[in-house]
Amino acid sequence: MSNRDRRNWRIFLWLSLGSLLISAFFGYRASGDTLRGVGLGIASSLFIATPLLLFEVRGRRLAIQRRMRRMPLVLYFTARVVLYLVVIVIGLIAARLLVDGDVPLGDIFGGGGFTFSIAMSVVANLAFTVGSLLGFRTVARLLTGRYVRPRQELRVFLLIDMKNSTGVAERLGALRFHELLNDFFRDIAEAALECGAEIHKYVGDEAILTWSADRVTVDEDVLACPFVARDFIMANGAQYRRRFGLVPEFRAGLHCGEIVAGQIGDVRAEIAYVGDTLNVAARLLEAAKTTGQDVLVSTDLLKQATLPPDLKALPLPTLTVRGREAPLEISALQRLAA
Repeated sequence: MSNRDRRNWRIFLWLSLGSLLISAFFGYRASGDTLRGVGLGIASSLFIATPLLLFEVRGRRLAIQRRMRRMPLVLYFTARVVLYLVVIVIGLIAARLLVDGDVPLGDIFGGGGFTFSIAMSVVANLAFTVGSLLGFRTVARLLTGRYVRPRQELRVFLLIDMKNSTGVAERLGALRFHELLNDFFRDIAEAALECGAEIHKYVGDEAILTWSADRVTVDEDVLACPFVARDFIMANGAQYRRRFGLVPEFRAGLHCGEIVAGQIGDVRAEIAYVGDTLNVAARLLEAAKTTGQDVLVSTDLLKQATLPPDLKALPLPTLTVRGREAPLEISALQRLAA
């Protein structure tokens, strides 16, 4: 099972358990018959929350989900609420049939159960919609105030930049290039999930991934991540060629160091990472073009990270970085021949 699958199932199980407990408690408080109320709450959760959570967590690549995500945000949100309403009504009917054996329609739309389900659906839709736009980790950090005050952290950054993006954009046109970029970033996201990375942001045709480095040894997944991303892209190579006539390639730069992380912005808030570490990673990405190597890594990171057994690090001449007194020692990461 991939890391993405494990993550999805963890989310599904925890949210299902939370929904089960909340629904059971609501049924207990709303019904005069305690046993019946708890049973009705549990049955409602199973018939409503379970299919909706499966749809959210496991069905993101379904055609209906892709079509819905192309809608304007208001229509997208409305379509999701309507879908939730249909599942809620069917689920409430199924729960009543299971617990009571009959379905008085007055009880379905009255007694608070329907209103409670609607409220839960709106909250869930808001959570999933905002989480998809900003990232669930970013939302959690904004809500908990983790970065209200700036704090120093050790982090690894991986910058991935599509090769020849300007030429590809001219050839495909702006709209089709945007579609290519979206598919490209989707494969990068798959690799990020597989390697335990956090997607910090997308800038043009560049993706910035990050890991916490507050450990003695950084996991080997960090150095493997660019090659995992390449594997995902190559696995979808036939689809890329059919739709765009090419398979995208990229360069990557990896570096670690101390940064300052903090919440920044007034009208629109986000978590920003500030410091020399990101600048050095960007310089590595530029150097990849001149060295002819696709993946460059700083020696600073190599000293902390575990090199995967299928990779080798090829030392390169030191790199002069503006603002740094000492030259930066770097290496090229390459896969060993099978």
